[in-house]
Order: sequence, then C-alpha cells, then structure tokens
Amino acid sequence: MPDRCPGQISWHYDRTEIIADGVVHAIGVCLGLIGAVTIVVMAVKVERINVAPILVYVSGLVTMLAFSAAYNMWPVSPVKWVLRRFDHSAIYLLIAGTYTPFLAQMKNALVSTGLGISVWLSAAVGMALKLALPGRFDRLAIILCLLLGWSGVIAYDSLASAIPSSSLWLLAVGGVLYSLGALFHVWQHLRFHNAIWHGFVLLAASCHYSAVLACLPCA
Repeated sequence: MPDRCPGQISWHYDRTEIIADGVVHAIGVCLGLIGAVTIVVMAVKVERINVAPILVYVSGLVTMLAFSAAYNMWPVSPVKWVLRRFDHSAIYLLIAGTYTPFLAQMKNALVSTGLGISVWLSAAVGMALKLALPGRFDRLAIILCLLLGWSGVIAYDSLASAIPSSSLWLLAVGGVLYSLGALFHVWQHLRFHNAIWHGFVLLAASCHYSAVLACLPCA
C-alpha cells in the first residue's frame, strides 16, 4: 500500500508504530464506551439532575474517539482523507461538549449562556472549516483548539463557585496534558509520536471525564 494518497495524505509510520497507535485507540474506544454508559446511568440515578448536558458530553467524547480510531487505522486511500475531515472536526465537538456539563452547573446564568454560545459557535466554525477546507491551516487549528480549550479560564470565578475543587484541578491537569500532547503531535520526526500524542489525549480525556463525574453529587 503506498504511503500517500496523491495530493492529500502522507503516512510515514511503520508497522510497529501503527500497532502501538492501534492499541492506544482500542483502549480509548473501549474505555470511552464503558465510561459513557456508566456516567449516564449514574446521572439518571441522581435526583433533580439534567441528564442532557451529560449526554452532550459523552456524545462528543465517543464521537471523537471513534473517528480518531477510524481515521488513524484506515489504510491510506481517498476514504482516509474523508475520515480525516471528521476526525479533526470532532476535536472541536469534544471541546464544546466537555464544557457543557460545567456550564450547566454555573449559578451565573449570564456568564454561563455567554460562554456557552461563544464556545459552541467557535466549535461550529472550527468544524465547518475542517469539513470544508481539509488539510489547510493545520498548525493554526492546533493553536485555535488550545485557545478554545483554555477559554474557560475567563469564567474561573463562576466555575469555582459552582463545581468541586477536585473538578477544577482535574480540568486543569487535563488541559495541561492536552497542551503537552500537542507538542508530540507536531514532533513528526519522533518515532511513535502519533501513539504518544493519542496517549496524552486518552489521559487528558480521562481527567476531564473524572471532573464531570465528580460534579454529579453536587447536582
């Protein structure tokens, strides 16, 4: 199989690297599905909790994990190029989806609504660009994802008063892991850089999942 889909994708990973990345993705998809079912069941059992934000969050999480696995494991072909669009756009969906359960718990409705609209609007623009203009502005897209992910800092006071301190710490640790992982994502000359990057994604997503889980008793 050639390592390039003409004019679109170059894929220079050897068999061992692909296997390592496949293992990371298999773990991620399995944990994501188990975690999604678990947290929804737990949320349903908590009285007076709005399950909708949790459903939005787990939908974004599972979608991101599924598209990432499909894109990275698919053989080099025109189909892989299509999957790349959905994989990259799903990152924005995950970011916005992760914000949703925390925004739902904020006491300041004005701040919550304003930040929610800004996050989802930015994510929608990011997804549209990735779907319509694949392969362009990839480095810039990484920066935009990081900025969108850290934009919640502007509402720190409102978040801190609405969610447990453990959730705040887990959110921060997850953000740091995503940011550090991005360094390996662009370090393409490093062997196993793709598997390492996805490993960081899995660890960061686990931190954010734990942060959402820690909020359930507070609802």
